[in-house]
Amino acid sequence: MYGMLLESVQYFVQLEYGEEIWNEVLRKANCKYTEFNTHQVYPDETMASLAAACADVTQTSYDSFMNFFGRCFVRYFSKLGYDVTVKSTGRYFTDFLESVDNIHSQFCFTYPKMKSPSIYLTDIDAKGCVLVYRSGRHGFTQYVMGQLQQISKDFYDLHLDVKVLEKASSASGSKKNLIVTYRLDFDNRNYMLHKTQRQSRRGDGLLSPVPCSLLLDLFPFGIIFDTEMKIIGGGKKLVEVWRSASSFLNQPVTKFFKLRRPKGILLTWKNIRNLKAVMFELECNVGAGDFLYDDHVEKEDVSIDQKEVPSTESVEASKRNILLKGQMKYLDDINALVFLCSPIINDLDELPEQGLYLNDLNPHGLSREMVLAGWQHNSKLEIMFDKAEHRSEDLEKNYELLEQWKEKGDDLLYSMIPKTVADRLRSGISALDTCESFEAVSILFCEIVGLSSETVKDAMDVVATMNSVFTCFDSLMDTFHVYKVETVGPIYMAASGAPERTPHHAENVADVALNMVQKMRNFKAPSGNNVEIRIGIHTGSAVAGIVGIKVPRYCFFGDTVNTASRMQSTSAPGKINISSHTKEILCADRYITESRGVVQVKGKGEMETYWLLGKNKNDDLHEDI
Repeated sequence: MYGMLLESVQYFVQLEYGEEIWNEVLRKANCKYTEFNTHQVYPDETMASLAAACADVTQTSYDSFMNFFGRCFVRYFSKLGYDVTVKSTGRYFTDFLESVDNIHSQFCFTYPKMKSPSIYLTDIDAKGCVLVYRSGRHGFTQYVMGQLQQISKDFYDLHLDVKVLEKASSASGSKKNLIVTYRLDFDNRNYMLHKTQRQSRRGDGLLSPVPCSLLLDLFPFGIIFDTEMKIIGGGKKLVEVWRSASSFLNQPVTKFFKLRRPKGILLTWKNIRNLKAVMFELECNVGAGDFLYDDHVEKEDVSIDQKEVPSTESVEASKRNILLKGQMKYLDDINALVFLCSPIINDLDELPEQGLYLNDLNPHGLSREMVLAGWQHNSKLEIMFDKAEHRSEDLEKNYELLEQWKEKGDDLLYSMIPKTVADRLRSGISALDTCESFEAVSILFCEIVGLSSETVKDAMDVVATMNSVFTCFDSLMDTFHVYKVETVGPIYMAASGAPERTPHHAENVADVALNMVQKMRNFKAPSGNNVEIRIGIHTGSAVAGIVGIKVPRYCFFGDTVNTASRMQSTSAPGKINISSHTKEILCADRYITESRGVVQVKGKGEMETYWLLGKNKNDDLHEDI
């Protein structure tokens, strides 16, 4: 779908629910887009995800939000000036409903990738009508209802009640289409009165019937076919350009004509009668071949017959077909349909290719003038179109690159700052406001033992060793819900309990420390040497917040940080030294500890510390250290 539909959702959700709710909706929907571009194409699932997220955030139903989204689109395109198109379709709401497919056809020039639905009316009466909606998209039943209700209210001052009568599915090739039948209840008396008056005036207008030959003189490319869809008459110009030796009369219309618009339906009597207000486009092969549809495709028991339409690209270039555009009209007197049409010619160069001349075109209307004007301006339009197409392609590529670089930027930002803190900064909170006090956090310091760099080669080995070890440690952090604070030389610092508070901070840090020691037992540095580490852990209160502007970091401050560092410096290779505070918090049934006795700690005096040896056998990591 085009971005304009999603723009309308974003605009009115922000307007009626606020910016914070919209940001929460994007988060819950896992939507990677923060802004939508009008002419960019997005996945169809995006709107359904946003509706589900809105329902979750606001504790309302999914259907109510899909209905709201439909109303939002009508209100939004009115702000962009598209309401003029709706208002000009007809005097009555029923006129608009009968012209929806024509409106979509016109917008295909502005939105060439638009996958528009098909809509037609049945059972029109003074109390409303029955509307049949057909689309390849699923899940938009309520969305359509919201659109119809808003249009009837804003443009026709009508109260509209909509209910679903039936839902059905039909397969068109590999694509599954949804067909929904709605009952629309509204005051339709003025339309019915106008229709009755128009029919009565039509009967009084002519004293005698008009012969079909006159009708085909006025429309020299027109065709007449009966209820069995066999051609019973054709315009004289169509006869002149006919290539085949055999006549097209009494032949099935599908043998020589293929339906181009409306898309995705069969050229049948029932379909044409249902879509009487829609502009039709038929491609005529003028006897050079046939367009017979595949008979093995199964028909669905729905209001419009469904089959896959053959591709026009299979026609050879040497057999240029004529594209006819016009309206289907029912002739009561002979119980037949007439296609009142004219050829679609873009410029003079196409005339000889199709065996046509200017005087072959309809004598009424502006067909000839339009061809001449098109020939004069065609080259300029082609240049402009090519430029616009290139710009559109460049824009799509730039949007893809923008998303890729945004993801890379997010990854880089989250590697420097915790995600929850980074999201708060994005919402406009200053760095000073990120500073918080935490009553209980557990902090770990780990040092790689025995590194020396007396020569350049030794320095390279040290860097390679630290990179390998710290990369191994990084992979453990998310698993145990521990935040990596920083690395300073051979020392690795991590914490749990901040910025996301958790009562299990001591267990998280203890688990990651035991896994770090276990990983190092079989770890080989790039130089081939074994690597030893010593770890210290302490639990207490701390203050944390963003520090710096150019390279901001989430840093911890307080005596707990200093004490944890002292636990590491007084530890031993291959050992985990923990303070008595940490030991008290750890569950004695799960963790194995051993008292070291009293240890002299710089700046703290004598402290009782403990070795963390392992976990009991009923836990995940049970091997003693």
